[in-house]
Amino acid sequence: MGDRLKLRTRITTLPTQERLSDRVAHALRAALISGELRPGEVHSAPGLATRFGVSATPVREAMLELAREGLVEPVRNKGFRITEVSERDLDQYTQLRALIEVPTVGAVTGSSVTDAATRRQLEALRPVAEEIVTSARDHDLIGYLDADRRFHLSLLSLSGNDRLVETVGDLRKRSRLYGLTALDERGLLVASAREHHELLDLMVAGDAAGAEACMARHLGHVRSLWARSRNGADVSVPADAGDR
Repeated sequence: MGDRLKLRTRITTLPTQERLSDRVAHALRAALISGELRPGEVHSAPGLATRFGVSATPVREAMLELAREGLVEPVRNKGFRITEVSERDLDQYTQLRALIEVPTVGAVTGSSVTDAATRRQLEALRPVAEEIVTSARDHDLIGYLDADRRFHLSLLSLSGNDRLVETVGDLRKRSRLYGLTALDERGLLVASAREHHELLDLMVAGDAAGAEACMARHLGHVRSLWARSRNGADVSVPADAGDR
């Protein structure tokens, strides 16, 4: 498992200007989300350091950062335990994101009607939206999650509210969707990925109500698919998913 973890989290490809502990924390979050590190498991800093090929110090610093985010919890004389995320937690995180992101998307869309600069910034997100789709098609889960994070946070940043962006970023970390591997195996990520293009189309067109509805559906779609996959239910792609 050590080699698989080191390969899939791609710690060596992260921006070199970042502190090593930040790079390790990013890799650990990716491993949590992708399911390489599972809830309830206990990992020591030296053990993870061996897998990543680094010293234990940056790993310990990274784990303490994840502990502050609620992703892991210290276990005396053993290391850190991956925390459980309950269905209730996920429902509440999704509800909070919807309360923030849906009206924000509507407000940004309204601005795009009269502000050419906002429209240009929206169009500038097209490559990121396509990167999400490409990653989904290539079964590149880590790439998918990274591009999805950049898309959503960049979109929210157009509101000009830095605290709002930080809050949603924190909610995304806490609601790590480590069950996405199963969704990828069932071919569901591509349909979800294409919703980012649909959202941009609506926003550029100035359809605030449509954009809000699309964002609400997107958040609910991801939450519903993840929950059904986590519970082992049969999840099928909607008939029109391939046309989105």
